[in-house]
Amino acid sequence: MILEVAILNVKPGQEKQFEIDFAIAGQFISSIKGYVKHSLSHCIEQKNKYILLVDWENLEDHTVGFRQSTQYLEWKKLLHHYYDPFPTVEHYELTIENKNNR
Repeated sequence: MILEVAILNVKPGQEKQFEIDFAIAGQFISSIKGYVKHSLSHCIEQKNKYILLVDWENLEDHTVGFRQSTQYLEWKKLLHHYYDPFPTVEHYELTIENKNNR
C-alpha cells in the first residue's frame, strides 16, 4: 500500500467553496483502479491549509492510472485553481505501525 500526501494551501477566503468542490471531486479519484480511500483534514492553526491523504494499492495506480485519466482532468478542473502555491505531492510506504490494543 502507498500513501499519497499533499499539503494544500487554499487561497484565503475560498475554503468553504473548496470543501464543497472537493466533496464533488471525490467521485473522480475514487473511481480509479487501485484507489483504496482518501481523507481531507483542515489545519487548526491555519484555516486555509489542508492535508490530503490517499491510500493506493501501488504507486502506478496514482502516477499513471489516475494522473493520465479523464477523471484526473475533471479533478484538476474542479480543484487546481484553489491552490497557492501549487502543492507538492509525495508518496510513502509504511515502515512501522502501532495500534492501541485496549
